[in-house]
Amino acid sequence: MPGFSDLQPLWPFATPAQARDWEREFRSGGHQPWHLDPEQTALSFTQHYLGFEDVDRVTSRSVDGREARIGVGLSGAESTGTAAVIHLVRFGTGPDAPWEVVGTDDTTFSMTAPAYGSVARSPMTVGGRITGVDESVRVDVRQPSSRDLLGTSCCMSAGGKGQPWRSSVSFTGAVDPVLTVVASTGGHIAEVERFTVTAVRTG
Repeated sequence: MPGFSDLQPLWPFATPAQARDWEREFRSGGHQPWHLDPEQTALSFTQHYLGFEDVDRVTSRSVDGREARIGVGLSGAESTGTAAVIHLVRFGTGPDAPWEVVGTDDTTFSMTAPAYGSVARSPMTVGGRITGVDESVRVDVRQPSSRDLLGTSCCMSAGGKGQPWRSSVSFTGAVDPVLTVVASTGGHIAEVERFTVTAVRTG
């Protein structure tokens, strides 16, 4: 992951100005206090932005100053543990600076292409490494200002131990400065059991 100053804002705020607007609203009326909680922000990112509604519990928590890493996973007896570790930072310098998702920390399922913070081009080559059996990898491209997917590629078979996976996804309609590329795999006990995200810029 790049240095702190090179981190890309994925969600919920697309720009520093949006974050400052929320800070003013919070100070005047307590608007949406969940932005000050990294766990709630990580779960909201996973369930409401990515649409992975079954990934609904926090599995780990590490907060170090202005950075946090929150593990999220499935509930229930058949849970496979942590689906992803969400990396967040405080977006701004003030005491009420909200938490912002900037990526994921990856282990057995990673996305190394496109490069983090690179300029997005369609079609986009997406790939990384995966450990698992009979995995099915789906790739989506999203932006915070739209509920609709900008593009999707489904699904690519993968498996083994640290084996490479590779796909291509086309997308249209990008207007936000930073897009979210998300790869997910599942199908054993849930539609989404693991996922990884990266950030690409539109210009």
